[in-house]
Amino acid sequence: MLTGNEIRQRFVEFFKEKEHKHYESASLIPDDPTLLLTVAGMVPFKPFFLGQKEAPNSRVVTYQKCIRTNDLENVGKTARHHTFFEMLGNFSFGDYFKEEAIAWSWEFITEVLGLEKDKMWISVFTTDDEAEKIWIEKCNIPKDRIVRLGEEDNWWSAGPTGSCGPCSEIYVDMGIEYGGDENSKPGDPEADDRFLEIWNLVFTEWNRKEDGSLEPLPKKNIDTGAGLERIASVVQKKVNNYETDLILPIIEEAGRLTSSEYGKTEKTDFSLKVISDHIRGITFLINDGVLPSNEGRGYVLRRVLRRAVRHGRLLGTSENFLYKLVDKVVEIMKDAYPEILENMEHIKKIIKIEEDKFSHTLGQGMQMVNDEIEKAKKSGENKLSGDITFKLYDTYGFPYELTEEICEEKEVEVSLEEFTAKMEEQKERARSAREVVMEKGQDSFVEEFYDKYGKTVFEGYEKLQNKSIVYHVEKLDENKVVLIFNKTPFYAESGGQASDHGTVTAEGLKGKIIDVQKQKEIFMHTVVVEEGMDLLKKGLEVSLAVDDERRRDIMRNHTATHLLHKALKDVLGTHVQQAGSLVDADRLRFDFNHYEAVTRDQLEEVEKIVNREIFKNTSLKVQHMTLDEAKESGSTALFGDKYGDLVRVVNVPGYSSELCGGIHVDRTGEIGLFNILTETGVAAGTRRIEATTGVASYKSVNQMERLILNVSDALKTDPKHLEEKVEKTIEAFRETTKELEALKSKLASYEANSLFDNIEEINNVKVLVKAFKGKEAGSLREIVDKAKDKLGSCIVVLGTDNEKAVFAVGVTKDLMSKVKAGDLVKEIAKIAGGNGGGRPDFAQAGGKDGNKVPEALEHARKILTEKL
Repeated sequence: MLTGNEIRQRFVEFFKEKEHKHYESASLIPDDPTLLLTVAGMVPFKPFFLGQKEAPNSRVVTYQKCIRTNDLENVGKTARHHTFFEMLGNFSFGDYFKEEAIAWSWEFITEVLGLEKDKMWISVFTTDDEAEKIWIEKCNIPKDRIVRLGEEDNWWSAGPTGSCGPCSEIYVDMGIEYGGDENSKPGDPEADDRFLEIWNLVFTEWNRKEDGSLEPLPKKNIDTGAGLERIASVVQKKVNNYETDLILPIIEEAGRLTSSEYGKTEKTDFSLKVISDHIRGITFLINDGVLPSNEGRGYVLRRVLRRAVRHGRLLGTSENFLYKLVDKVVEIMKDAYPEILENMEHIKKIIKIEEDKFSHTLGQGMQMVNDEIEKAKKSGENKLSGDITFKLYDTYGFPYELTEEICEEKEVEVSLEEFTAKMEEQKERARSAREVVMEKGQDSFVEEFYDKYGKTVFEGYEKLQNKSIVYHVEKLDENKVVLIFNKTPFYAESGGQASDHGTVTAEGLKGKIIDVQKQKEIFMHTVVVEEGMDLLKKGLEVSLAVDDERRRDIMRNHTATHLLHKALKDVLGTHVQQAGSLVDADRLRFDFNHYEAVTRDQLEEVEKIVNREIFKNTSLKVQHMTLDEAKESGSTALFGDKYGDLVRVVNVPGYSSELCGGIHVDRTGEIGLFNILTETGVAAGTRRIEATTGVASYKSVNQMERLILNVSDALKTDPKHLEEKVEKTIEAFRETTKELEALKSKLASYEANSLFDNIEEINNVKVLVKAFKGKEAGSLREIVDKAKDKLGSCIVVLGTDNEKAVFAVGVTKDLMSKVKAGDLVKEIAKIAGGNGGGRPDFAQAGGKDGNKVPEALEHARKILTEKL
């Protein structure tokens, strides 16, 4: 019987023999702004099917990790529903078509997997005579085991227009005990559980035009998908996916951790299935850079994780257990996905932190939900009101989805509409309260100003200077004001891009604009007035001028962040997503999701790619289009950002396309030189790159050259031979250090021998107590060792004043029953304001005050006198 891992491996090997190129699974974070997560095996290849990109290989085989949470409530209840699953797929981009795809799928499932031919059924699209003929003639399928199904079951399309085509599916007849009768076939509603679909073949051969008519595609494609968990259940003769070797070991481990047993009760089985399914999805989501949060992918992760934790509590465990299951997931999946082994500790850490957070609210929340349900039932109600569901969420942090799930289990109704209405009421109350409290503050002012004047007209995309009218003056101090104009060329700080600086002038007026902020599209300019403060008033016409040099520096850095974002995806993987940025005049900062430090080689490759795009001197293309149009064009949208009906797309043709409202160079060549300064970690799963462009890069490179020259001069060589000279100098230093250590060892030996003249005895036990000045901790240890070797039976207590105190205590084995080195050093270190400990035979400690060493050693004598 084949294991799940063997099925996956044999699938890849089979199609590699058919001249397919194997591609590793793509990230669960798709390189597709229209999708939140990778939901199907074809998602990474979507641009090839839609003709947006040329496929790198005409034949491809893959196994793809996928996540779906659209029917979360069914996970664990049915035999086949999962959040995380794997899709096996073979693809053809303008190469082979129906005959090969059908014949190879049949060959694999019957000859490689050994499934019984007489249990197989086939479906084809209503009018697909060609596919039916191939099944009959090439695979010897009896015509009475082929069914024709309509568009709902056997037609694929990318949308109302564009690429589309018929499908053909392979089913396994699980037996009459699963439903239907001797006349049932795939597609019959009453036999849905009986006929298990294990393979779907999509024949993309048509282009649907605006008028609905179909025309043949110039290149026909094949897209197939086979669920690994489903195939494994059939091959391993299991009644459901959860009992295959891909999942059952996780169920058994979850049972051990929660003191429950699979197969005992339906309720227990349900919870164990939920936990085992969810931990697979959780592990892979975190591995691909998703972190728990309250929006987007992070919210999907948080919701699934909390659902799993809750089912652990339903099984009776009050301990954090979920993170411990990661080991079992990794054990099963590491051969196919070796990266999860590398990231295992990081994954466990993230889960444990989230589990800790949720545990505090879960017990209290569940008790409250159950209490409210009991109250409702006693009063004759069968529903929880929106007041209660909102209170649970707002006051106790209990997710609405969990309240809904518990109510469903108890057969009590809840209303999402009522909950949402209460959320809106709270927002309205908060806004009203803020306006009352800040009656003369910024928030209420902005609302009133907007109602009266509307938004500030921004002209900064087209011009750097204009004439404007002052609409508002707010004095901050003697020479600083906030000004609002009817229109402005000044870019306000937004999306990580710093604001413009510049000047405001009129006859008798001169001021420097040092910051621009906006609220509700009202641009507020902070101005340091150098001349003519008394002239500033509403209605004054002024001249505004943006600092051109600063603007150009910011533009260089902003366009560079777009190139950097794409280069990071190219080098590190499509899971990379922007997590924040700062675009200023002197540098750029770019935060992104990635689970490990970027290597030096990777950074060099990223830098090389960005500079290559700069040197191409490509003209940027800026367009305004609808959000749907932008998504269709493949433009990257920053997840979590909110966009209006019409969006601005900044495109570096042939390389990068992003939704962005910022200001950019006209051509990439204007960026000059891109230079990465640092790469660091800023949070779990988040890395940061700081870099320079243009003049700042020139200065940075100059500084490095100057440093190299200075070091070369200091080492009496030239830059060409610097590396060789440094290596020789380091080697010489190592040799000198070895000699020094040897001399120190000899000196310690001489010192130890001279110290033996000062041995004292306490109750017939040889004791050496000695204070030093400026001696290293290693030397103290050597003296202790020499003394123990020389004296045979003794106690050695040493201390040194290095501004701070350092102590070392040694006790020979015959005396450890009376005095333990760790206990003694701990007591004397306290005298010097420190602490420490160690083994019974040897221990070291430190203290803050080196002046206390003599006092501490005297205290050691007293302790030894008492103990000996």
